[in-house]
Amino acid sequence: MTISHLSVGHGPHRVLALHGWFGSAQGWGWLPELIDVERFTWAFLDYRGYGARTGVAGEHTIAEISGDALALVDSLGWDTFSLVGHSMGGSAAQRVLADATGRVDRLVGISPVPAGGVPFDLQGWTLFDGAAANPANRRAIIDLTTGNRLSGRWLDEMVQSSLAHSTPEAFGAYLTAWARTDFTDEVKGNPVPALAVVGEHDPALGADTMRETWLRHYPNARLEVLANAGHYAMYETPVRLVTVVEEFLGR
Repeated sequence: MTISHLSVGHGPHRVLALHGWFGSAQGWGWLPELIDVERFTWAFLDYRGYGARTGVAGEHTIAEISGDALALVDSLGWDTFSLVGHSMGGSAAQRVLADATGRVDRLVGISPVPAGGVPFDLQGWTLFDGAAANPANRRAIIDLTTGNRLSGRWLDEMVQSSLAHSTPEAFGAYLTAWARTDFTDEVKGNPVPALAVVGEHDPALGADTMRETWLRHYPNARLEVLANAGHYAMYETPVRLVTVVEEFLGR
């Protein structure tokens, strides 16, 4: 039985998309509407506790996401595929890469969490750790990671989408999963072509972080910095994002 997911396109190049902490299979902004459906087939997975799978129990770990992702592509009959992961999904995509030797054609991280997780100071951890129970914390995080420059209405809608498409239990557990999971040694040196796409206004997972992580881990990696974007390029600069991603995937 195929794991619940959103499918877009019918092209020969297969792409598995793994969403971020505040996202879901439905939480990719305008990106799904801009996909070249003749060239690509994208499968957008919901993690356990998110979207169409809010009622599915789980341990809410990066390894579990990888296991579900591979179960999905196996059920779809995909022997090989490319990976696109946003934020937390960037960590999960790298876990899939480690678990699916020889099956991944290309790897794309959109503001990706590195394979080594994310260090927090006490103030930052308190803000993020409180986000499961407190919508105001979620709003502050989205505002912070997009450079404190976007409209209040959009921030409110992002918070409401997050609340509607994830359970507090899963949301809270996944913080530890993406922030404190380290499998760097399992991906370092992997020759897969790897693209990191970051926004110029992302204060945490921006260009400097990628140079110290992504570009060091993958010998065939490159970095693309999007102007006028922060952490959510699929909402902020969707046309440019899908152009950059599909150009890379289609090479």
